[in-house]
Amino acid sequence: MATYLALFDDSSTTWRIEPAALTPGLQDIWDDAITDPTIRNGARGFAWSFQTSSGSAEAYLHTDGTCLYIDAALADAAEIACVFRQYVPGSIEVIFCDQGYDFDLVITPGTTPAELIGKADGLP
Repeated sequence: MATYLALFDDSSTTWRIEPAALTPGLQDIWDDAITDPTIRNGARGFAWSFQTSSGSAEAYLHTDGTCLYIDAALADAAEIACVFRQYVPGSIEVIFCDQGYDFDLVITPGTTPAELIGKADGLP
C-alpha cells in the first residue's frame, strides 16, 4: 500500500468538494465504507475507510476541499481518484500523483481506473 493524491489547484478556483458529495460515489463501490467526519489536524479532514479486494484502504479529504489523500494499492487508488474526478467540475484540472510526486497525471473527465493505471505503469 502507498499514498496517492487526487487534487486540484486551489488558486485556480474557489470551488471546493464537500464530503457529502463524495461519500455516495465511494459507497456505490464499497458499500461498507466507514465515514469519519473528525478533523484530525489542519490538513486531515473527513475520512473514509473500506476493505477492497487488495486489502484495507483509506482516503481523507484535506480540510480545504481540494485534495484527497489515498492510502491504498495503486488499483484502488486509481478507482478512488476517478470517483473524485467525477465530482469535480470538468473545467477544473485534476491531478493524480504519488506522495513523493514521482509522477503526476491529469485525470480528464471520463478517465477510467484502467486508463489511469496504464498511464502510471507507462511512466519511466
